[in-house]
Amino acid sequence: MTTPGTESTACLWSVLATRTALPSIVLLAALVGCGAPRTANSERRADTEVDVATDLFSKGRTREALDHVQQAVALDDENGKALYLGAAIYMSFCAGPLGEESPDCHPEKAEEFARRAAKADENYRDAKNLLGQALINRGKFGEAISVLAPLTRDPAYSSSHLAWANLGWAQVKAGKVDEGILSLQNSVVEPRFCVGFYRLGEAYRTKKDAKRAEQAFTSALSVDSLECQGLVDAWRGRAEARRDLGRIDDAKSDFQRCEEIGRETKTGAACAQARKGLGAVAP
Repeated sequence: MTTPGTESTACLWSVLATRTALPSIVLLAALVGCGAPRTANSERRADTEVDVATDLFSKGRTREALDHVQQAVALDDENGKALYLGAAIYMSFCAGPLGEESPDCHPEKAEEFARRAAKADENYRDAKNLLGQALINRGKFGEAISVLAPLTRDPAYSSSHLAWANLGWAQVKAGKVDEGILSLQNSVVEPRFCVGFYRLGEAYRTKKDAKRAEQAFTSALSVDSLECQGLVDAWRGRAEARRDLGRIDDAKSDFQRCEEIGRETKTGAACAQARKGLGAVAP
């Protein structure tokens, strides 16, 4: 069994969090339970396939990446890195413009691969975090909390802000909004973690606290990163918070920016409709 590191998985988190245009899916029938007997040579070959798949995924060549993941798991069905990447790829298919309505979106397969990755190595903390995220996507908020809470207390997990963000999101989704806010506040001790700030903004909006929501969304969009400044949902969230605060011109500008960068998404279309309802943007 290959023991994974954290460098590649941190990269994958970044890629997954910002993926917008995604190709179609490759079926997994040959993967599940069909691994060949493992040898030292097959494990090495599997690691090579994972390296190729990781490079392809980072370049947006997702279908090709999944092909190499399949080959890696066929060679070594306990290769944690391959299973982790497989889960990330399946999750990315649900993160495109159509979201979960995409015919390529199969969140149950992402959950399956994440479970297998976490089982392959009990010390693979990134896989446990990804499993928590997959469970949230399936609406299994209680189970996600049980997976993620111990991870936030694990001193060996160097990316604990990711676990705090997922734990907080699961808590918010489960109706434990105050607990979720505390967890999300712990996630943004990493000041460049814009996803944590975005989720914190959504949590405050759940409590109808437009002022704090606007501040959190602004923190997300102020991170000097193309990925963070391209968070369409954060632009929408801030626009709605500013509208609720009576800052109509600012809201119009944010809705317009949301529309521009999310032109092919449902969120972008919703922003366009909301902006029209407020009138033209002031020059």
